[in-house]
Amino acid sequence: MRRLTIRRQGVCGRLLAIVAALGLTLVAQAQTAARPLDVPFVPTPEEVVAGMLRLANVKRSDVVYDLGSGDGRIVIQAAKRYGARGVGIDINPERIEEASRNAHAAKVADRVRFLKQDLFDSNLSEATVVTLYLLPRLNLKLRPKLLAELKPGTRVVSHGFDMGDWTPDRTAVVGDTTIYLWTIK
Repeated sequence: MRRLTIRRQGVCGRLLAIVAALGLTLVAQAQTAARPLDVPFVPTPEEVVAGMLRLANVKRSDVVYDLGSGDGRIVIQAAKRYGARGVGIDINPERIEEASRNAHAAKVADRVRFLKQDLFDSNLSEATVVTLYLLPRLNLKLRPKLLAELKPGTRVVSHGFDMGDWTPDRTAVVGDTTIYLWTIK
């Protein structure tokens, strides 16, 4: 009888230790996880990418920042078609890895880089062109940051969504999508 009690206590003790360790692991993961994504990843169609870069009049001397860059297609095309440099910013590490692979495959990894950052905390001052495909509320939240950090003459291009009462300098329609262009004054 005594042996049976000791074995039960041993098994119960080990089980309790496993449950406690699992609980601590879950708490640690929850504390270190990135904040939830503001928008789901929805790739910009290639014809819209081309339209955005045309509307912004991208040149070799430009530094194109894509906020919420996903698979990197906008900065990759800016580098490939126009010779521009590019920076993609995304909070999702899976998208950053994918974008980096895509840049290597497109042979433009020397002209673009991808940063795992929150776009609201990123320094945008180097940009001469900023592209976005965010929701209207995020565009509005981002607007003061753009106006504060970007140099006069920097072009901002948005796929599908405006910025409230900030009147765009130009718009274009590609397929059934409106793209908007503003120039920082």
